[in-house]
Amino acid sequence: MSDPDPFDSAYSLLTLRSIRRYVRRSHAIMMTVFFVVAYALGSMTLGGMLLLTHVGGGYTTEVLWHSGTGYQSWNYPGLLIVAPWGVVSLPFFATLAMVLVSVGVGIGMAVAVLLGIALLRRRAMSAGQPAAVGTLAGLTPAMIALLTLGACCSTTAAATAGVGLVAQVSGSTTDNLLVNNWYLGVFQVVVVWTALIAQELLLRVYGGLFGLPAESSGPYASSAPPPFTARFLVGSLLRVGLLVGGVTWSLAMLADWTVVAPGSASAATWFRWIVQDQLLAGLAIATALFPQGLSALLTRGSRTRLGRWGRGLLLMAGASLAIGVPPPISGWGVEGLGNELMGLLGLSSAWGAVPPVFSPGLDLGFRWGLQYLLLGGLAVAVALAPARALAPIVRTVARAPSPVPEGSEGVAPAVSRPATAPTPRPDERSPSPAPGNAAGAAPLPSR
Repeated sequence: MSDPDPFDSAYSLLTLRSIRRYVRRSHAIMMTVFFVVAYALGSMTLGGMLLLTHVGGGYTTEVLWHSGTGYQSWNYPGLLIVAPWGVVSLPFFATLAMVLVSVGVGIGMAVAVLLGIALLRRRAMSAGQPAAVGTLAGLTPAMIALLTLGACCSTTAAATAGVGLVAQVSGSTTDNLLVNNWYLGVFQVVVVWTALIAQELLLRVYGGLFGLPAESSGPYASSAPPPFTARFLVGSLLRVGLLVGGVTWSLAMLADWTVVAPGSASAATWFRWIVQDQLLAGLAIATALFPQGLSALLTRGSRTRLGRWGRGLLLMAGASLAIGVPPPISGWGVEGLGNELMGLLGLSSAWGAVPPVFSPGLDLGFRWGLQYLLLGGLAVAVALAPARALAPIVRTVARAPSPVPEGSEGVAPAVSRPATAPTPRPDERSPSPAPGNAAGAAPLPSR
């Protein structure tokens, strides 16, 4: 039995193969289209792209190629439609982001409804817990997108509370993101897509419990789902934390680009973006999505020279984020938890203190706990002992079926039989064998 191609497995995961098959086999395409259109209309209305009002005159359509001032160049070319019933404004990137997010929300909502129906049908069975988790995971893309509904479409979305949330997890400000609203579109697309990948993993692991076809479960079709224990719960929460922390920490680099132009950034800033941000964020995301494959890769690679260099780089990056960096490096734009902690205590910058981005509160707690400590600590643990560091998360993955020896498919196992027949007791009588029996038969009685 050959192992599945890891590249094909990763491609099928990133393209949501199981979700697409599930929606298609459940005949839920029209339901998906309904949710897509409903979310798109709501996003356009709240974002100012669709204005329903009485407008005098007929229909006019105009293509806007530029703003004339260079302001928000990512929204051009755009399309402006004026009709008697209202105005439709379709900026380029905002429209693209809105379409992608709407498709993701439509798929996630459709899967949530289907899993909810499966939960109602199987509520008396032991699959109740995974089905409930599946329904919540199905609603996750919609809940995430609703937080920033309309935010990517226009700066008129200033009243959207979710813009402040995006600014908090990205280390930026609300005003900055509203001016550079391309970042809000990127943030929505990436986060909704990540939520759909989590939903895809859940369908692969628990597809059989939902009564899905074997194809919907992919490589996990014949695997045994992990038991719902305290270890499984802790590992799952750790996985979710790594995924949320990794995605938001990776997007923080794009938020920095709204303030610091990449072309004019210093070498220390690029070091922070590549090593502290993207390397650690990529490790966290890969750990959350591919724990088994990553564990095997790191275990094998640790024996090579390149693997040892890689682990050393992870150790340095993780320690710099979770602990801090000494002066004068802290003054170059590279800092960690210890540097911001000293800055919060009011210590001197000569000691390496750096003022934290946020004031004490939930924002700073999210940054320190879910980004600095979790991502930096993971990198340090993986660099020192990869297998042990990833073991709590590997326990949350479905157990692979035991391999079948080559050429033994379809062969029934041999049934053990006694080597000789049992010896009859002396008092048992049996008919005398006829003459000419095989050798060893009892002799005929004499008369």
